[in-house]
Parts: sequence; structure tokens; C-alpha cells
Amino acid sequence: MTGRPGPAVLPSWLRVWFVLMACLAAPVVLVLGAVYADESEPREWDMRISAAVDGVGPPWRHVAVVTDFLGEPAGAVLLVAAVVTGCLLLRHPRAAVFVVTGAGLTVGTTTLLKPVVGRTIHGDNLSYPSGHTAFLTAIALMVSLLVAGRLGLGRAAGTAFVFAAGLVAGAAMGWAQVALGSHYATDTLGGWCTALAVLPVTAWLVDRTADRLTDRWAGLPAHPPDEWTAGPPCDRRAERRADAGRQQGS
Repeated sequence: MTGRPGPAVLPSWLRVWFVLMACLAAPVVLVLGAVYADESEPREWDMRISAAVDGVGPPWRHVAVVTDFLGEPAGAVLLVAAVVTGCLLLRHPRAAVFVVTGAGLTVGTTTLLKPVVGRTIHGDNLSYPSGHTAFLTAIALMVSLLVAGRLGLGRAAGTAFVFAAGLVAGAAMGWAQVALGSHYATDTLGGWCTALAVLPVTAWLVDRTADRLTDRWAGLPAHPPDEWTAGPPCDRRAERRADAGRQQGS
């Protein structure tokens, strides 16, 4: 007997695409990290993009500030809490675990990579990869996955929707970071690719762990916890058969 606490967070029709995405994104993160390791100045591409978007005025600067807030600790906590609350209201605990785990692993990966790469901006501020960009991209990917599954989107529409959400979120936060002078453009590309590399692994881990736990609990006796007895499973089964025999004999 097996069960599943809610549908899988990574639909079967998207697994191949997510694996391919991770295989393409991970090398980009590593290559960019190696190329820009220990640097403190922008290169040509960074300077060109920065010149095009840096120093934007109102109202776009206000948009950039609000977008940047979503990646700040306070904004990130509020955003994750809102998404998790929505998952719980929809009775999808597996999705709630996915959101917390995915956001944590994505931000944790960027935090670990920054001192390894050692790229800095505005003095000693570690900049590669952009944690803001990675976080918002991860949230967009996870939410779009859940929405696609909830709405029952087909293979083509669902795939396009998920990848479009990740692209738009990454581009929006990347633009905000460059416009505010917080990151080089290549930092944001590294952050975007970090999310693309981490999320498929996270989804696989959450689904696999949830399925194993479900199968394990499904095999336990249908008794309240206070009625379970200590000892190996075979001993407990023998005791129940003996109790049943005594009841029939009486």
C-alpha cells in the first residue's frame, strides 16, 4: 500500500527539461566563477550593460528598489511566508516544504560560492553570484511549477509557463541589481544559473523523501501510537496473532 501527500512538486513531464536545465546551468556558474575569480572591477560586457541601465530615475528607480527588497532578508522572509501559507491553505504540505527547502538551498549555495570566487564590488563586498537574483528566480520557478500543476496545464503550455516565469523573474531582479549598482551584470547571470542548477535537485530530493516517508508510514499497523509495542516488527505481528487467537478461543 502506498500513498502520496499531495502531488509531486516536479511533474513527470517536466523532469527531463529540468535535468537538462541543471546540466546546462551548473557549468555556466562554474565557468563564470573561474573567469571572474578574485576580480574587483567590471569587464567590457559588465560596463556596457551597466552604462545602459545604471542610474535610472523615477519611476523606474522605485520599481528597482521594490524589486531589490524582495531579495533582502526581510522581503525574502515575507515572500516565502506568503507562498508557504498559500500552499498550506491549498492542503499541499509537500509544496510548502519544497518552497522552504528550495529557497534555503539556493541562497545557501550563493552564500557558499561567494567567498570561493572572491569577486568584489564597492570595496570588499562579495558579489558573485547574485543571491538576490538566485532567490527570486527560485521562487518564480517553484510557484510556477505549483501553479502549472494546480491548473493542469499541458506539457507544452506548462513547460513554457515555468521557464518563462524563471526568465522574467531573473531578468527583473538582475536589472534591479545592475540599475542600483549592487552587482555586475555577470553576477546576476551567475545567480540566475545557480537557481536553475539547484532547483531540479531540490525538487527531486523533496519528492523522493516524501514518497519514502509515505511508503514507510503506510506499512505501519493501523493503531494509535500509544498502542504500538516495542520490539521488532515480527514480534509485534506474532503478538497480534496470539491476541486474535485468544479472543476467538474465548
